[in-house]
Amino acid sequence: MAKSLLRYLLLSLLLCISLPAVSQGFAFNHGKEKSPKIHFELVNNLIVIPLEVNGTPLRFILDSGVKKPILFNLTDQDSVALNNVSKISLQGLGEGDPIEALRSTGNVFEIAGLKNPYQEVYVVLDRSMNFSPALGINVHGIIGYDLFRDHIVELNYGRTFLRFHNPDDFDGKMPRSAITLPLMLQGSKAFVEAGVVVDGGEEVEVKLLVDTGSGDAVWLFPDQEEGLKVPETHYEEFLGRGLSGIIYGKRTKIDQLRLGPHVITDAKAAFPDMASFNALKDLQDRNGSLGGAVLKRFNMFINYPAGELTLTRNARFMDPFHFNLAGLELEHAGMRYIAEKITDSRGVVREDQGNFGNVQILLQNTTRLSLVPEIVVSAIRAGSPADEVGLREGDVILAVNGKPVHRYKLQEVIQMINEKEGKRVKLHIERFDSDLVFSFVLKTLFK
Repeated sequence: MAKSLLRYLLLSLLLCISLPAVSQGFAFNHGKEKSPKIHFELVNNLIVIPLEVNGTPLRFILDSGVKKPILFNLTDQDSVALNNVSKISLQGLGEGDPIEALRSTGNVFEIAGLKNPYQEVYVVLDRSMNFSPALGINVHGIIGYDLFRDHIVELNYGRTFLRFHNPDDFDGKMPRSAITLPLMLQGSKAFVEAGVVVDGGEEVEVKLLVDTGSGDAVWLFPDQEEGLKVPETHYEEFLGRGLSGIIYGKRTKIDQLRLGPHVITDAKAAFPDMASFNALKDLQDRNGSLGGAVLKRFNMFINYPAGELTLTRNARFMDPFHFNLAGLELEHAGMRYIAEKITDSRGVVREDQGNFGNVQILLQNTTRLSLVPEIVVSAIRAGSPADEVGLREGDVILAVNGKPVHRYKLQEVIQMINEKEGKRVKLHIERFDSDLVFSFVLKTLFK
């Protein structure tokens, strides 16, 4: 697969560098709301939050698996001023070498009613480290531990908001159905114990990283002695990209995932290739990670100071897990003009169906040209329905089952293509200035 492939499975970008201890963290602004609340966007199970860096508004993914904030995808349009900059190397997930980056200290980070005037941040210079095309929205960085470490973070996936509580003032009131699990902190990372049943075996106790920066469900590290073997029914898949390269693994299902008394059956799972973790020094007794596709089924209080994770099931708990049935990876790749008739056969102006681009040109008051994001095929899984009918990387998606894709967000288009097993999908695509149509039937890989 192409090196530029990026997927929403962001995967805790675990840093393996020596970082100086910094005592200053996010503090509540005096005169602001006692427990500040902020709404987030949930995009492919990832939490995207607004955050100001030295007065510049940016978008960050909330990634509990990352130690220090990381900036990427910065352009001259963002105009972010950073202080006290020096060059370093970062090592993270993936099979590649460490990457070049910048370290900056003494920056002012603000979110809701919290402020850190001495924030340390890293800037990745590799332009391929850009998750925006795969997410369909502009994202500038990731932040995690520094937001969690001193506060009780109320994370409401059901109503898509975060609330920060001061542990000294928190009244401790929880929903009646809430259950509290021990949250084990090792350095900057938080772990929870769970139980998994794999391929009809006995339940195995596992220690999982709580990873809001992964859009996947469960990652398990293969370990025959622990009873964590890869189920016979699986397929090879691109799982995502870490700081040090692309991560591959085996996609499958597990019979059961248990968090306290909460049991999820037929959970989506992956067994990553362990070569991607060879450079990391802090795996210790970790058995895998717990990502957004599971976490979003709960509303929670994440309490690093007390070492507690409090969970309440929400309306998403019974949602089915989604798989890439078509075998296509899609991403945004620049912009394109599309032409639409705005009058009917009698010359009457049609009702406006929405603004599909920031730039619009009217031609003789009958046709509208709109500048819209271009959606392209970024990868195809070998042997998948899309591969079998001849789709290729670089194909531009124009319509799905007759619906023009410029009317939809990227993630909505992905859902349309992978709606359900047995559904026939017809894709209208552009390839080298030629319009082509491909049709295939979605099929499961777990029979």
